[in-house]
Parts: sequence; C-alpha cells; structure tokens
Amino acid sequence: MIGTVFHTSEVAAADRFDYWRELVGRTRASEMSSPYARDFHAEMRLMQLGPVTVWPTSVLPARYRLSPRRAHRTDDGLYHLTLLLEGELTLEHSGGTDTFGPCDLHVVDDSLPYDLRPSDGRASGPVRGVGVDFPKAMLPLAPHRLRQVLGRGLPGGEGLGALLVGFLTGLEQQAAVLRPADAPRLGAVVLDLVSALLAQALDAESALTPESRRQVLLRQIDAFIRENLHDPELSPRAVAAAQHISVSHLHRVFEEQAQGETVAARIRRRRLENARRDLEDPALRDDPVYGIAARWGFPRACGFSRAFRAAYGLSPREHRLRALEELGLGREQVRGQEGGGV
Repeated sequence: MIGTVFHTSEVAAADRFDYWRELVGRTRASEMSSPYARDFHAEMRLMQLGPVTVWPTSVLPARYRLSPRRAHRTDDGLYHLTLLLEGELTLEHSGGTDTFGPCDLHVVDDSLPYDLRPSDGRASGPVRGVGVDFPKAMLPLAPHRLRQVLGRGLPGGEGLGALLVGFLTGLEQQAAVLRPADAPRLGAVVLDLVSALLAQALDAESALTPESRRQVLLRQIDAFIRENLHDPELSPRAVAAAQHISVSHLHRVFEEQAQGETVAARIRRRRLENARRDLEDPALRDDPVYGIAARWGFPRACGFSRAFRAAYGLSPREHRLRALEELGLGREQVRGQEGGGV
C-alpha cells in the first residue's frame, strides 16, 4: 500500500478544522478559513513518491490564502499543481484570476501570493481534487517561462492533460495494491507528465529531456491502444499514424521502453485481458462469448479461441464456466454459452 489516509473524523468536531489546517500546512503555507470550521469534514491520502508528493482530497469548501509577506518568508522551492475533480474554484495568482471546474488543472508557485476560494460562496458540497507538490529544480522549464501558465487553467479532458488526469486518479484507485518500492518510479512518471503538459502549454517541448519525451510518448501510445481495443483495425500502423510518427519509430520506442514487448503483442494482451475480465463477470454471464470477443476487437470467433487458449490454457467457454463456478454459480445458471462457437 502507498500513502497514509487522514480523516477529520479521527478527532473531535471542535478540533477538526485545526487538524486539517495542520495537515495542509505540511505541504502548503497558506492561511485557511471556512464557513464550516465548527464541524469540518475532510479526507486526504498523502502519498510520498520520491521527491513528488501526491495528495487526493475530499474537503468541505474552504479558502486558502498566501499573503505577499508570508510567501516571501516561506518559499519552500515548490510548485503546486491541483487537479479539480468536483466543485468550482477561483484562483488569484501571478497577476491574473481564473475559475476552474472538474478536470481542470492549475499550477501555483509557493514563492508568490495566491488566493484560492470556492467560486460560489454558498457552496456546501465537498470539493474533490488531487494536489501534486514537486521541487522547482526538477522541472526542465525556466521559471520566467513558467510564469506564463501560473494560475491559468490547463484542460485535463484531452491530450497530455487527460493522460495526467488518468494517471493521478489511477494512483488513488490503486493505492491499496501499489508497493512502497514503486513510489520513486511513480513519482518520476508524474513529473514527466507534468513537465510535458507545461512544456506543451508553453510551446517549449524542446526543453524536455529525451528520456522524458520517450516516456510521455510511450504513455500516449498506451492510452491510444487502451481507448481503441474495440477496433479490429487497430494495428501498429494505426497507432503510429495517430501519434504522427513512423512505424519504425514506434517499434524503436517499444524496444527501448516496453521491456521487449512488441506493439502487436501489447494490443493482443490487452484485448485478451479485457475479454477474460468480461468472461469472469457474473453480470455478463448472459452475453455470448462471440459477442465479448467482438467487443474487444476479435471479429473471428475461431481466432479469439486460439489466442485465448494459447494465453490461458483453456478455451473461453471453459474459462468462463470455471470462473463462474468458483463464484458459486452452477452450470445451469450460466446461460448464453451455446452457439458461441468458442
């Protein structure tokens, strides 16, 4: 498991706001206020990933302010990136004001004053998001360039923003099974994705190290594959075309970064993993096997059966029956089997 969970319910109601203020103070030196301070509710998972700190939160509306004097005194040499998942926030920072909603990202420099507050002063629902704190010295972008994006909304719904959003939310979802030994590597991935997003926003991709560019490209490739597994036409050529690179370049990236797995092998493995998951799902036990095969890009039932048996040692039908019987479902309860052809 990675990270430690903190919850204000661990302390008396009268102490909860001070407890939360102390927790936030471990990474940010801001002053806090909230109309819900008398009975404050908040939850945080604090994950230390090498030099990068990631902290998913769910918190009642509050205001976070860093005054000019305090900013000057408490510069910790950090940038703070925030991914907003639920709620709406307004930020004054670096000479500008912007408003953010779900899937928006923004960056704050802890040496400059800011004022982050709920856009609607009457908001009562929780604000959910993910904070990321990382050393300025580890970002391959000049501070004077970065000022152009400080406090400005960065979209997280597509492209590199979507990759970063997916990775940050996935960290929280998988925190219970991730190992502490994985933490530094995960932190490096976060930093690569943040660097790439900011470099793109500044039109400064050339500032990224070759290794960072390769890692980000590999993650873009992997995301495209995941999103298009249903397409039977998905192939190395289609993947290369979507990334605007040659097929030979695509193969080189995989040779260097994917531990010897080819593009075609990854597509096949991911398809089979998703098909196996659906076959094991009792909620889908009425779905014919050939329908599940087609859903994951196998248009021919015989080809799916051969690939599945080679990977798992059983036919798709046999695997489904065994998996569902282990869940206590007898064969008479597993319908949708006959006529599946596999």
